[in-house]
Amino acid sequence: MLLGYAAIGAGAVSMIGLHVAAGLDPLHTVISEYAFEPDGWLLPTSLTLFAVGATAFAVLLARRGEDRKAALLVGVWGLCMLLVGAFPTDRPGVPLSMSGGIHRYAAFAAFLAMPVAGLILARRHEGRPYARAVKALSLASLGVLVLVVVPYAVRMLGLEPAGVPTGAIQRLVVVSEVAVLAMLGLVLGSGPVRGRGRPVRAAGGAAGEAAGEAAGGAAGGAAGGAVAERRGASLRAERLQRHGRSRARGTVGAAGAPGATLRPRRDASGDDRHAVRIEEFV
Repeated sequence: MLLGYAAIGAGAVSMIGLHVAAGLDPLHTVISEYAFEPDGWLLPTSLTLFAVGATAFAVLLARRGEDRKAALLVGVWGLCMLLVGAFPTDRPGVPLSMSGGIHRYAAFAAFLAMPVAGLILARRHEGRPYARAVKALSLASLGVLVLVVVPYAVRMLGLEPAGVPTGAIQRLVVVSEVAVLAMLGLVLGSGPVRGRGRPVRAAGGAAGEAAGEAAGGAAGGAAGGAVAERRGASLRAERLQRHGRSRARGTVGAAGAPGATLRPRRDASGDDRHAVRIEEFV
């Protein structure tokens, strides 16, 4: 990511230096015509540096796996910047050549690719602080791009647009798209996001939490079972003790003394037919 920012910064410095050194009218002179000035070599240098920065960001986006469409568009933008710098435009008043055609259509493809990439990233990262800024810059770039295309369409009809600040409009597009490119660093530094900016809990973390809850429930159940078992044993012992005491009291009350022998009681005649056993009353 540092390589990307370094390349974008160096490209911006080269572009500003070209404008200062050339001294042309920035309102009506398009950037491509700066290539014919003595310091015109700064133009392909600046565009190449922009391409390096875009390629670095595109590679990082592709590695994340979830922003591959945006990464492809950013890579296309970088490739188009290389083509724009390698194939200069035609001088004013000269018919369109192959070099001028490549330069023109590569620039148009680049101007279209970056705003679409910005809109994709802004939607995916909706809710983040920078998402609105990326979306606003991308929409502004698309709106200004329409104004850039209009003069070319008028020229194709054989008319010459008068009073249109073509240079200023083109520079607005370039500045807004380089700003979108620079803000990709915020996307890369925010981490992967799914579901419109809501963080997703890792599957391993969820499984760990479920396993922890299951283990805690099993341990709690085992502890509860042990406590219940001890209580049951205590109750059984207490019941047995009470039962033993009850039997002992019954034996003492019937015989008058512990260990007494129970014998039948005879009547005065000595006949034991009507004898009554004490055990019947116990």
